[in-house]
Amino acid sequence: MKTLIFGAKGQLGRDLMEVFGAGGECLGVDLPEVDIALPGAALEAAESAAPDLVINAAAYTNVDGAEEDADNAWRVNETGARLVAEAAVAVDAPVVYISTDYVFDGAGSRPYEPDDPPNPKGVYAESKLAGERATAAANPRHFIVRTAWLYGPGGNNFVEKMLALAASRPELRLVEDEIGSPTHTIDLAQALRALTAGAAYGTYHGVNRGQCSRYEFAQTIFALAGVEVKTAPCKGAEFPTKAPRPAYSVLNPARLEETAGYAFRPWEDALRHYFQRRAQP
Repeated sequence: MKTLIFGAKGQLGRDLMEVFGAGGECLGVDLPEVDIALPGAALEAAESAAPDLVINAAAYTNVDGAEEDADNAWRVNETGARLVAEAAVAVDAPVVYISTDYVFDGAGSRPYEPDDPPNPKGVYAESKLAGERATAAANPRHFIVRTAWLYGPGGNNFVEKMLALAASRPELRLVEDEIGSPTHTIDLAQALRALTAGAAYGTYHGVNRGQCSRYEFAQTIFALAGVEVKTAPCKGAEFPTKAPRPAYSVLNPARLEETAGYAFRPWEDALRHYFQRRAQP
C-alpha cells in the first residue's frame, strides 16, 4: 500500500512515516513545499503520488495564537482539510483527518465517545470541528480520528516543556483541574495503520488508556526523567489563557480498538517508552 502523508515533518507525521513506511511505500509532504490550503497544492501532490491512502496530519495547532490569527487557523484547519479530502477523492483514496479533544467543551465527567455532541470553545477548537465536517462532506471514505495531549520525539510538546521549565526554575505550579488523555505519537500511528487496513469509515478516538491531570502528568514526567524539582498543584484559573481549555477532555478509544483490533496501552507505559526513544541517539 502506498500512503501519502500531509504534515510529515510534525511529531505525529514523523511517526506516521515510520509506521506506514514499514508496511509499504510512504510519501510525506509538508511546508514550505506543499501548503494544503493553497488551491491545487494538495491535488497536485496526490496526483503525483497516486496513493492508496491519504493522511492529513497537517494543522494549525497554536491554540492561543489562533485567537489572534483566526483567518490562518480556519484556512489550514477547515479549507486545507477540505482540499486534502477532495484530493483524496480525485485519486480514489480514503482520507484520514487528525482531530482533537478540543471539539468538546470539557463540561463532562465521563470519557467522551465519538458520537457525543461536540461543543468547541475558541477559534482552534471551532476550526478543527469545521475541518472534521469539511472532510466528511468532501470524502465519504473518511476516518476522522480525535486525539489528545500528543507528544513524540522532536516535538514542542508538554513533556519537553515541563523538562525545560524544571531546568530553569526552582519551583513549578502545575494545573490540577485539567484532566485528559496523554498520547504517544507512535501508539496513535500504529493504531491508524491498523484502522486503515479496513474500510470501517467514520469517527474514532485514538488515545492511550487512562487519564490524569496536568499536575499528575508532570509529576510522572519528572519521576521518569529523574528530575528533582519542587512542585505545587494549582487551578487553571491562576494561569489565564487567550483560548479556553476543556477542563475534562478524556476520550474513550474503545470504538477504534474494537474496529481495528488494536489495544492502546496505559499512558504511563507509553510515557516510559517515549523516554526510552528519547534516550536513543
